[in-house]
Amino acid sequence: MEQIATFHTHFGALEFQKTCKALGDKPKMMPVPRALSASCGTCVKFQIPFDPASMSHEDLDSVYAVDGAAYRLLFHNEEEL
Repeated sequence: MEQIATFHTHFGALEFQKTCKALGDKPKMMPVPRALSASCGTCVKFQIPFDPASMSHEDLDSVYAVDGAAYRLLFHNEEEL
């Protein structure tokens, strides 16, 4: 399943991308789609199943499942920066 993770900072996106690569995925950093909003404007598109226990980062905002042109919220970080 294709997913998109949004972040509060670019650093968070870079760290998440590294985590995905270490788990064997081929993540892609890209601008956040207009239908979604994020503080830093950068997101990571990835394929591996999202696991909040091992993939969360303090700068992670939300994770969405991609279904064509629609997005379904899978995870939202409740922690405030």
